[in-house]
Amino acid sequence: MNFYSAPFWIRAIYPQGLIWGVPTKQREVFLTFDDGPVPEVTPLVLSILKKYNVKATFFCVGENVDKHPEVFDLLLKDGHAIGNHTYHHVKAWKTDINSYLSEVEQCNQLVKSNLFRPPHGQITRKISKILRKEYRIIMWSALSGDYDKKLSKDQCLANAVNNTRPGSVIVFHDSMKARERMEYALPLYIEYCMKNGYTFGKFDSLKMQ
Repeated sequence: MNFYSAPFWIRAIYPQGLIWGVPTKQREVFLTFDDGPVPEVTPLVLSILKKYNVKATFFCVGENVDKHPEVFDLLLKDGHAIGNHTYHHVKAWKTDINSYLSEVEQCNQLVKSNLFRPPHGQITRKISKILRKEYRIIMWSALSGDYDKKLSKDQCLANAVNNTRPGSVIVFHDSMKARERMEYALPLYIEYCMKNGYTFGKFDSLKMQ
């Protein structure tokens, strides 16, 4: 297994109740995007998704929503799902609980969603227990790695393709550092899924237990 997938042993050491994939036998995947919205990248992502008539889930950084409300409104206008990614993109392992929860609430005032994804994939058992009372915590089946400058565009595409199964949750980023690799890999990944009979879901369309 590589770093960009989420094998069983990684899931086992994390708190219980996190969503790493969607239990389904249908050929359906869930595209997600982290760290936006930003005017330099998010509209580009939206244009790609619109071209293929695909809906996705965007985990938004509250600070970016504050700075670019018009870009955030585009996500809503296009019918995508919205999630909370804290206000300043903070790391749970380096932030005290009260400060972290304040970050989540500050972001929630803007995005108003019961979906949450912890930045950097970091979460503690205490934070998870508290947040799961109000939020569905969405992790991932695979990271494309589009944020990693050490990876080639084709490696990012392969990370997504090689970890695609029914119910997979795939992560891309609508951020400046991910733009070049995301712009290349995203449309090719969507085309791969469509050629192989996959459809695309978004998390606010699910009835999770």
